[in-house]
Amino acid sequence: MILTNRVPYPLNDGGNMAMHAIVNGYKHNGWDVFLLSMNTTRHKVDAHILSQIFQDVHFRTVDVDNRVKPFPTLMNYLFSKKANHVVRFQDKSFEEALKTALDEFKPDVVQIESIYLSTYLPVIKELSDAKVILRVHNIEHQIWNRLASSTEQFFKKKYLKSLAQRIEIFEQKAWQGYDMLLPITNVDAGVIKGSVDAAKVYTVPFGIDAAELSQTDKEQWVGYHIGAMDWLPNKEGIEWFLTEAMPEITQNIPEFKFYFAGRNMPESIEGDNYTGVYNEGEVPDAGAFIEDKKILIVPIHSGGGIRVKILEALAAGKLVISTDVGMQGIDAVPDEHYLKANTISDFLLAISWSLNNKKQCEEITNAGRQLILDKYNQTDIATRLSDMISKSLLHQQS
Repeated sequence: MILTNRVPYPLNDGGNMAMHAIVNGYKHNGWDVFLLSMNTTRHKVDAHILSQIFQDVHFRTVDVDNRVKPFPTLMNYLFSKKANHVVRFQDKSFEEALKTALDEFKPDVVQIESIYLSTYLPVIKELSDAKVILRVHNIEHQIWNRLASSTEQFFKKKYLKSLAQRIEIFEQKAWQGYDMLLPITNVDAGVIKGSVDAAKVYTVPFGIDAAELSQTDKEQWVGYHIGAMDWLPNKEGIEWFLTEAMPEITQNIPEFKFYFAGRNMPESIEGDNYTGVYNEGEVPDAGAFIEDKKILIVPIHSGGGIRVKILEALAAGKLVISTDVGMQGIDAVPDEHYLKANTISDFLLAISWSLNNKKQCEEITNAGRQLILDKYNQTDIATRLSDMISKSLLHQQS
């Protein structure tokens, strides 16, 4: 049984892609899979779409209102020690659906895809003998600490620091309750091992089906970025790139064009205000959006886990220009698999060099694609995970 804090669809952001891949991975390795998902107000999937997806697994959803509401958020900050992000995913209807699913499906393993669903651990352990796994997409408190550090507004910084502290306490306590933890990167695994028995921690990277992401001769040497814009690291990264980096880049490389897209594009990001910038909003087909663009720009300065869109770009033979934070958790080497850029001058230099050294860039993109084939093959990763769970957890039960 797999529990998710949103329906893993459409496949237009890294989180959905990662959850969708894990469902398919278990299914293809012979597991009977029950997917129980919150259908949240923030990532709502319409009923007519729900009936068309995940038809080959047991699939059930529960409507959950997880909107960030100003007054409850303020009350939580002033009068509670719990992180508001945890409270927003506590839902009685979802708990009842979970109880019913546990009784009907009787799983051997329950895998939880969000730390914020750890509040349902007591229910699972009370009603089931299943082993319980947490897949760690990010170290959440790190994200909020980094956001707090990059924020200059006093009250916002104070709130984010408090939120990060609450989430850290919750995370470290929750980790203790699982039979196994599956971080996506070795960096995250190192953090977790400082709090729990290291034997419970196994790094399982996100896998890519590189065969579906072949290179094309339609590419133009322009920049692009695509990601969920309701995720603060994406939003703040793009705002920084547009306001701080692009004016300098345009002044020195007037022919360079930058296209960006993403779900829940905020009104504060007005691409039309900048020369050479094109805001595509939410696109219906992410693959079609990136197909004719060569250079992925990743200006993220906060966040954790792994950037699935970078793996996807490398597999498709794109040239990746990214910050250190963006490449966190990916076994890629600067100037061999991608170009590193952290500052305005770094991005300017990397973009200028790439436009003037396309042959060398193709060597970098070929090496990047080979890296994905060697280390991030979806089928191989799913098979290793399935075998490891069978041997490490289910074998102990027999």
